[in-house]
Amino acid sequence: MAGAIGSTAASCIFCDIATKSSSNTLLHSDDRVVAFRDINPSAFRHYLVVPVEHIPTVKDLQRKTEDYSLVSHMLEVGRVLLLRDAPQSKMYRFGFHQPPLNSVNHLHLHCLALPYTPKWRCIKYLSFGPLGFIEAEKFLEKIKPLPTIHSKVTFFQ
Repeated sequence: MAGAIGSTAASCIFCDIATKSSSNTLLHSDDRVVAFRDINPSAFRHYLVVPVEHIPTVKDLQRKTEDYSLVSHMLEVGRVLLLRDAPQSKMYRFGFHQPPLNSVNHLHLHCLALPYTPKWRCIKYLSFGPLGFIEAEKFLEKIKPLPTIHSKVTFFQ
């Protein structure tokens, strides 16, 4: 993973939350991620799942097993929380804002139990190709590690 160390991480609000929050402000915490309520919710339930390690944006993730595993874990945590806290919702969305449309330079998964509140907030979660919002499942496809091919060479004498 491409974690940035230094002044960016030192002044990052999500790094502060991940490392200094009391357990009553967090919905979930483990050694890889934390989850908490969005302070400006766009839906009936709106949670953010962020890695503890400072990773600026989706553009810093690659087709590597550790990156794929992290995003898969983030998605699983978000799903569990929304199914627990908003089982009555008929639709859920999970995804990331891509630069330059991301609001905080620390990777964060938006977990939304719809409907949007107010309804016009849906605009923030539209996809504009390489810009805008990318669904978590689609992003996972993008960073899924390529299978390694092990070839066995046999020499005959």
